[in-house]
Amino acid sequence: MLPKLEGFAAALLGRLDATVLATVVSDLDALEATVQNRADLSAVLSDTSISNVARGQVLRDLLTGKVSSDALRLSVYAAESVPAQEVPRSVDELAHVARTLLESGEFHHGSLGLLDARRRVGGFADALLDETDTESFSTIEDDLFRWARTVDGNAELRHLLLDRDAPIESRLGLTNQLLEGKVNPVSLSLARFTVLGGRPRDVVGTLDFLVNYVAQARDWRVARVHTARSLTDASQSELVGSLSALTGKNVELQIAEEPDLLGGVLVEIGDLRLDATTRGRLGALRDAVASGRILESAVNRND
Repeated sequence: MLPKLEGFAAALLGRLDATVLATVVSDLDALEATVQNRADLSAVLSDTSISNVARGQVLRDLLTGKVSSDALRLSVYAAESVPAQEVPRSVDELAHVARTLLESGEFHHGSLGLLDARRRVGGFADALLDETDTESFSTIEDDLFRWARTVDGNAELRHLLLDRDAPIESRLGLTNQLLEGKVNPVSLSLARFTVLGGRPRDVVGTLDFLVNYVAQARDWRVARVHTARSLTDASQSELVGSLSALTGKNVELQIAEEPDLLGGVLVEIGDLRLDATTRGRLGALRDAVASGRILESAVNRND
């Protein structure tokens, strides 16, 4: 299983009781059989010309109301997070991992290289952050940053947490002892999984990776909207729906009215900038005139 999907599955499946987990196993088995028996569905899910968000939406539309919420989240995440050609196999691997956890009570995390181990921790973070109010993201960032600096600055603590030969239970217990009740519960879960799913000698590096990861995740969930005039509730709802479909995330709006934009809206989310303002269009027109593109087009039409 690809590392990011493994981390996401660990976060969701690891908290389920036996009854709910059995339902998820049954749902994933049924989906696996459907993908194998429906060539058209398998073709869509593995089509590299279809965006990852669109693949996820296909499964969401297909499965909503037919499988449990956890099975739905796992399936959609698989479609969105792995390369297209790996999606059918990833569904099979999810079913196998869930079944193994149900039968043995264990979720085994194999040893990975540094980057893949961080990807696994990132997948775990995705599952938790999807359930977290974006207002808490800054607190989580701060908790993880301070914990990284504490570990990095305390030689004895660093030795205990980074000792690959120490029992995992003792390292997790130490993390609980020092953080439980003092940080956001999501921060504690992420700090624990840094020990459980990351590389033993990379605890500080993985914590710093998570600080940046949470900050980037927040950027993709909060859209900064600059508008020339007030947006109606209907317009805001439509904009949220469009941005959520574009990013695959639950998007919140931060709206600032700026009359000098003249009309339209400017949206900034993640590293995307969508300029549909009157001022932006006038600027593009001015640049086209300055570069001679409009004059050249007029000459060509006269020919």
